[in-house]
Amino acid sequence: MVRRFRGESRHKVDSKGRVSIPASFRRVLEAGDPNHTDGLLPEFVIVYGDHRRKYLECYTIQAITEVDEKIAALPRGSMQRRMLERLFSGLSEPAKVDETGRIVLTSKLRQKIGIEGEAFFIAAGDTFQIWKPETYEAEELAKTEAWLEELPEDFDPLVFLDGTGTE
Repeated sequence: MVRRFRGESRHKVDSKGRVSIPASFRRVLEAGDPNHTDGLLPEFVIVYGDHRRKYLECYTIQAITEVDEKIAALPRGSMQRRMLERLFSGLSEPAKVDETGRIVLTSKLRQKIGIEGEAFFIAAGDTFQIWKPETYEAEELAKTEAWLEELPEDFDPLVFLDGTGTE
């Protein structure tokens, strides 16, 4: 059974870039790390992407392995494969949750998305994202709210799942 991230929260970031991961996210990271056992710290991958990405996308080892396998299935030397290898291998960093449930966001990662004293975590299914809180509120939340405003008041978003073959 694939475990999924759920929820959102804000956490303080200290001067060294240490930030606590939501406890429920830690359980999913543990379940998604095939090498994790009691006493070992769960590992995952932070994809920071190119200049257009304004957040960090965090993948369990299992989820990034699935992405890597799909990339490897593309023709060697193809533009799609080179681009995806750059985005998911080159523009990423391995990470580990420490014994206190924190991670270290390197200076590079903090600068990339402008994080200073606080980080916003939000679940995204089999990944989670880390945002500068103000950026999330100004951009992502505003986009979602604008999209929802275009829908009728009684709209049921579950209709998007109709016909997906999953019941």
